[in-house]
Amino acid sequence: MAKDNAVTQESFDLLLTWLDCTGRETAGQRYEKIRQRLIRIFLGRGCFEAEDLADETINRVALKLPQIAENYIGEPVLYFYGVADKIHLEWLRKQKKIKQVPSRETKSAGEIESSAEVEYECLEVCLETLPEEYRRLIVEYYRKEKSAKIENRKALALELKISVNALQVKASRIRSSLKECVRNCVAERKR
Repeated sequence: MAKDNAVTQESFDLLLTWLDCTGRETAGQRYEKIRQRLIRIFLGRGCFEAEDLADETINRVALKLPQIAENYIGEPVLYFYGVADKIHLEWLRKQKKIKQVPSRETKSAGEIESSAEVEYECLEVCLETLPEEYRRLIVEYYRKEKSAKIENRKALALELKISVNALQVKASRIRSSLKECVRNCVAERKR
């Protein structure tokens, strides 16, 4: 979606300050509430990539913040919602293009299963290329379901001596690099 969505620590710190200048902890809590609300919004709109879209929304706001922070009047959360609307429209256009691509032939169940196997194999290969610390972090980050997942992430953040928000940013960056690696690997295997 975004061309360059690399959020620096400086831009992330500015985002937290913009959300709540009274303290980093309350800003972090507000950030997490906004992220969870964005995920619910995207899920409500039928987006199966809700977490990624919420992260993309936050990244774009963080990257735009140096230009808007001084002159922005109003509740910051409303700006997030405006950006989320635009990202949702981009996602819909992307989905429409995917559906419009004519397939040369209908894939059989075996071909679909084979494609999924290739992606899974590529994911395993890409995970192996990560440093041990990152590999463990990303695997632990996505372990468990529902409230157990939240508790697991809090424990992981505590173990790493970072905030849950910093953990989320790290996981997002690792996930982005994994996606790119898997995409390249699958393309390479299809040749």
